[in-house]
Amino acid sequence: MWELGPALLPRLHEGEPVALVTITGVPRSAPRPVGSSMALLRDGSLVGSLSSGCVDGDAALLATEVLATGRAVRTVLGLSDDDARAAGLACGGSVEVVVHRLDPRDPAARPALAALTSAGPEAARVGVVLSGPRTGELLDETRLPPGAVATGVVDAGPGGHPVLVLVRPPRRRLVLVGAGEHAVALCALGAAAGYDVAVCDVWDRLVTAQRFPAASRLAVGTPDELLPDLLGDRAGTAAVCVLSHDDRVDVPALETALRLGASFVGAMGSRASTAHRAAQLAARGTSAADVARVRMPLGLDLGADDPTGTALAVLAEVVAARHGGSGLPLRDLTGPVHRRGHRASDRTQQPDHENPRGGDPWTSTPSPASAEHAPGPTWPSPRARCSSPVAPG
Repeated sequence: MWELGPALLPRLHEGEPVALVTITGVPRSAPRPVGSSMALLRDGSLVGSLSSGCVDGDAALLATEVLATGRAVRTVLGLSDDDARAAGLACGGSVEVVVHRLDPRDPAARPALAALTSAGPEAARVGVVLSGPRTGELLDETRLPPGAVATGVVDAGPGGHPVLVLVRPPRRRLVLVGAGEHAVALCALGAAAGYDVAVCDVWDRLVTAQRFPAASRLAVGTPDELLPDLLGDRAGTAAVCVLSHDDRVDVPALETALRLGASFVGAMGSRASTAHRAAQLAARGTSAADVARVRMPLGLDLGADDPTGTALAVLAEVVAARHGGSGLPLRDLTGPVHRRGHRASDRTQQPDHENPRGGDPWTSTPSPASAEHAPGPTWPSPRARCSSPVAPG
């Protein structure tokens, strides 16, 4: 839901209600996880999508009714595999959704959405009541159970009704040492991927807001002096990418990042530079195990040599390391395409095209256990082949 905030907050601020369709469960295959949303604005335009398929059409029709009446609806949208093929679609699948209206007069609506949308590094949580007379109501952080730390459904809402807790995880810090053109491209890509990017360099003419508009921190000085502050207590989840191509900067920066316990440490450069840096780190007393932790030359083999292509290769390795990905083409692997709830080892290169774990090849996200539904009528499918409404509770 938080990705819709920049488009929805100005509308709410102007006094315009919006309708949200939010995924609460994925009982079958679906390309987007629990917590994903799309919105309908008063002028009929849509923001976001649930599937880019027929589910979005049904969701938009549901949202039109809810925007007019204010009565929240819970239902299931989707197709069986057979019906999907008959309709000419690539696959079936279904999602459980709650369709609810955000009212600008609701004192919790704007602050809750703003908290999810905040660019700060802190985590944020918002709840959506899923049943009872308050179905669709947003709950801010103060009204959520403290133990709900991941997106999912809990049964500890108002009156014991289930609540979908939406958690925006903390933004991870990405520190770029060196402010050249590769850093400019990597800063833009990293910020777009959700990282909290900091850039440092010894040359103040390079470290400017004009060159790095997406950076949250810009610092001038030697990286070994700046890194303790830039990493702070976030080193254990942070990535440090050394892009400076200057031994006087590179080696102390790598040494400091390793000493501070950065989760990912990498350095861009040639094979010769890699061997030279490794030797210098060893000569300065860095253990062989720590030298081996440094990912150099940095980046996956994408074949690009321009700054943007190189930055993409670097970010791809950062993301793969974070999630335990192999970096291999999906067509060469088996198992679920979306590894929600799966380990990297669950996908193998065995020439077996069946899912080795069984279950759904799209997602392993469980559907919520609660069988309660919103008050009011069950929504009949606008297109019978494209929706399965929930039976009245």
